[in-house]
Amino acid sequence: MAILKVAQLGHPILRQLAEPLTIEQIGSPAFQAFCDDLLDTMYEYDGAGLAAPQVYMPLRVVVLTLTDERGPEFFVNPVITPLSDTTRRTWEGCLSVPGMRGLVERPDHVRIEALGRDGTEKVIEVHGHGAVVIQHEADHLDGVIYVDRALPRSLMFVDEYRRWGPPDEYVDESDDEDDEDESDDDDELEPARVEA
Repeated sequence: MAILKVAQLGHPILRQLAEPLTIEQIGSPAFQAFCDDLLDTMYEYDGAGLAAPQVYMPLRVVVLTLTDERGPEFFVNPVITPLSDTTRRTWEGCLSVPGMRGLVERPDHVRIEALGRDGTEKVIEVHGHGAVVIQHEADHLDGVIYVDRALPRSLMFVDEYRRWGPPDEYVDESDDEDDEDESDDDDELEPARVEA
């Protein structure tokens, strides 16, 4: 197992459309070893999730933790379908954009259809924080980064946020408690943040 290098914003790999995997590819020893490395890298950088393109591999696979009870899991070739019109605003960060956060509005209830790392089909519904995390990671598979979706004027450096707080137009979101946040991170930027 190895800790992989994380691509930074500006590298072309982060803007590519990732390739789907076949059942044969999923079952290969090389892919399974890659999954181990992807998980180790997520742990090393204390992320909520990590997508293959972030480690220079243009494949449609992500690893993430939806809840502590479920633990980390892999989603291969994920398809996400919003299931309601309700949304949530969350301060998101990204291992490929270190030290910054932005407020992103996403559907609050989604269905995920994907394959596990063993090739078995899985379909799950996710609400709240988990829905945000899976959407953030799946965006990476389409060359989209959270800064592309951030609400205008919300992007800021973490240190400046801690010093000055959110921009005036987003003060309400910073006070909003999120009881579904599963982060164990020491970063106290926001109760409802995503670092993936």
